[in-house]
Amino acid sequence: MRCPYCAADNDHVVDSRTMSGGASIRRRRECLECHRRFTTFEHVDDIPLMIIKKDGRREPYHRDKVVAGIRIACQKRPISEDQIQDLTSQVEQSIFSQMEKEVESSVVGEMVMEHLRELDQVAYVRFASVYRSFKDVTEFLAELSSLMDQSRDKSKHKNPSRKKIIKWMAK
Repeated sequence: MRCPYCAADNDHVVDSRTMSGGASIRRRRECLECHRRFTTFEHVDDIPLMIIKKDGRREPYHRDKVVAGIRIACQKRPISEDQIQDLTSQVEQSIFSQMEKEVESSVVGEMVMEHLRELDQVAYVRFASVYRSFKDVTEFLAELSSLMDQSRDKSKHKNPSRKKIIKWMAK
């Protein structure tokens, strides 16, 4: 490391401390030529995650876009901002654990839907209806039916039949 005062590259480390939960290291150094002290920081160089869109374009991953989509699906639902941030962090952890530099947007969307399904079924259906771009009511009903089947398996309670749902939707 070059001294910022005399440009000599002969120094020794006086003190080292981890910062940001171990994500970086702060080092206090002393130049052996001019005997002045200076501070350096070391951190892992982040490799940006690229998202491959449906049309083949690539763009950098933005947490804010994921949060915004989840927030819209959760409007007027009993879901706190902390829960939205936690869900987003869980999705990010899953993405980054794959150790890929590029991820298809469909993978991110499916992960969000998987976590929303567990958190709130109404928010899940809202997100799925936008994400999957249902072409008609039949596709929407198929998704609701699938969700009801899963819910029925979990709760073992009798849910309304598909015919009742179709009649209700037709009103």
